Amino acid sequence: MEWKPDRNNKKPIYKQIVEYIEQGISSGLFPADSLLPSERKLAQELDVNRSTIVAAYEELKSLGIVERKKGSGTRVSTDIWGISHKRIPNWGRYVEDGSFLPNLPLVQQIRSEVQNRKLINLASGELSPSLMPNDQFRNILSSQPFIENLGYDHPQGNELLRETVTSHVKQFKNIETTASSILITSGAQQALHLIVECLLKPGDAVAIEDPSYCYSLPIFQSAGLRTFLLPVDKDGINPDDLVSLHKKHRIRMVFLNPDHQNPTGTVLHLSRRKRILELSIELGIPIVEDDPYSLTSYNGEVNPTLKSMDYNENVLYISSLSKIVASGLRIGWIIGPEQVIQRLADAKQQVDFGHSVFPQWVANEFLGSEYFTTHIDTIRAQLELRKHTITSSLREFLGNKVEFFTPAGGIHLWCKIDPSINEYLILNESMKNGIAFVPGSILGSQKGYIRFTFGRGEPDDIRKGILRFADALGNIQ
Repeated sequence: MEWKPDRNNKKPIYKQIVEYIEQGISSGLFPADSLLPSERKLAQELDVNRSTIVAAYEELKSLGIVERKKGSGTRVSTDIWGISHKRIPNWGRYVEDGSFLPNLPLVQQIRSEVQNRKLINLASGELSPSLMPNDQFRNILSSQPFIENLGYDHPQGNELLRETVTSHVKQFKNIETTASSILITSGAQQALHLIVECLLKPGDAVAIEDPSYCYSLPIFQSAGLRTFLLPVDKDGINPDDLVSLHKKHRIRMVFLNPDHQNPTGTVLHLSRRKRILELSIELGIPIVEDDPYSLTSYNGEVNPTLKSMDYNENVLYISSLSKIVASGLRIGWIIGPEQVIQRLADAKQQVDFGHSVFPQWVANEFLGSEYFTTHIDTIRAQLELRKHTITSSLREFLGNKVEFFTPAGGIHLWCKIDPSINEYLILNESMKNGIAFVPGSILGSQKGYIRFTFGRGEPDDIRKGILRFADALGNIQ
């Protein structure tokens, strides 16, 4: 055999062998029902371990391309061409080769376990169903006639909703804007995706917090961006770190979550906010401000957002109703310069022809009513209760085995544990015990951290979940 695997290629050797045999089958080099070389012989010819050949043949078998029978060797399948003699697509290969990367396997595992088993969920970043304004929504639906046109709406989103958002951000965030500077999105996730895909290009350098929710997102890698980390301390990121990164890498955009940050719960200090805005002006670096949690401040005091202090249109502001009203409503928004909003709206229209009319109508009715203020007061009190429950439970059941920063708002608790503990081992043991959380390595570069999210659970379940975690930790130590 003249072909040899390329040992300088980053792709595993067994994967290279799989692709070579696939190509050989397609070209007729290995006809249907032909016998492939034995594991030992092919290993000798390619100068690889026999286990590598076994792995390659097993993958080919899983794809339905070859058949393996003990004592009979490995044969090219006779069924790959189908009844009509057309080649069956190798869907496994297509799934692997797509340019949009999948979530991390561990993220997929946690989601699957939470959905398929009755675990105490301290992993999902959402509110408990009991904290969502279901009764208020029912009142709106029963008392307000829906008379909107169910055709395609404005590319930027329903105009009435955008006007309501304009009033909302002025009242609660002191942000001055207009409806023409707002794009309605399917939550903050779509907003981030549109910004990355439309305003940046492969090879661009962006700065994200470490740890942060952005750290877990594959959209940056899918877009070919280079991500650089800004360490987060008790007062948020240090602006001097941004200066250093920009000197080395020419940062094109900064992504920040200043208030009750996910996952640390920290608040970016006012002096640092001002300095970051100054640097944005000096260096010409746009800032993406992701603000899902500022209204959850337990004492009711809302910090000045970067956008409220932005007089030069350097900040793209993202917020949503997902973390403060209902995650399934899928209503978020971007506020920015009109030319940027129009560009993003054009891209969104290409993807989904604009946002669904009905949830926009419901969101507009709720956001513009007295229900909203009452609801925010309720979730502030309830989230503070849950925060107290989880912190007191950690102190009771784990003592000095866990350190944490106590947040003044939001739904996350960032906990430091012994860095020598294998976080995957403790996660698996915990899920066996009936509790799920997020290991720190998904969200940041430092070892020895985990994130508990307390917005999703009821107080009794939170206390029970921490007890189960303590038991799991004891089982592996």
